[in-house]
Amino acid sequence: MSENLDLQIRNELRKRKMKHYQLAEMVGITPVYLSDILNGKRDGEKAQKHIRTIKEILNIK
Repeated sequence: MSENLDLQIRNELRKRKMKHYQLAEMVGITPVYLSDILNGKRDGEKAQKHIRTIKEILNIK
């Protein structure tokens, strides 16, 4: 995941006053897995699918 997208996601969470665990619940993943995705530790096919879902939820293009 690019740093830019990571920052967009984190900024959007702050704007919405959402916690990471809330987003993780909406996506259907654990907070630890979400953190791994945001920190670039997961970038496989499944992680890419979750990133697309996160972008849809947060309306990030």
